[in-house]
Amino acid sequence: QVQLMESGGDLVQPGGSLRLSCAASGSIVSINAMHWYRQAPGKEREFVTTVTPLGSTVYADSVRGRFTSSRDNGKNTIYLQMNNLKPEDTAVYYCYAPRVVTSRGALEVWGQGTLVTVSS
Repeated sequence: QVQLMESGGDLVQPGGSLRLSCAASGSIVSINAMHWYRQAPGKEREFVTTVTPLGSTVYADSVRGRFTSSRDNGKNTIYLQMNNLKPEDTAVYYCYAPRVVTSRGALEVWGQGTLVTVSS
């Protein structure tokens, strides 16, 4: 089985910064693009960013210029550096891998989420 484990969520003041990590574990052969999503209370889950194995990135308009995603393929880990955080960034942040290839086939995997709270 494959797991995605997010970490780094915390309570931070507006304008502050956090760095989230998502580590994939298990008998992994390869992982294609990985993504960060977030879900605020009472709202639908929304796309935040994509990072490919080669490090190419895509960002939602709401975070572009403030957030930076990156990837360490050797660790099967992606990161989300969040700067100039705003109260509207408050959400549970989820790591998502649509295609994780193992010796037994391909899997679609979501992490459990990590809570980011931006408040004064």
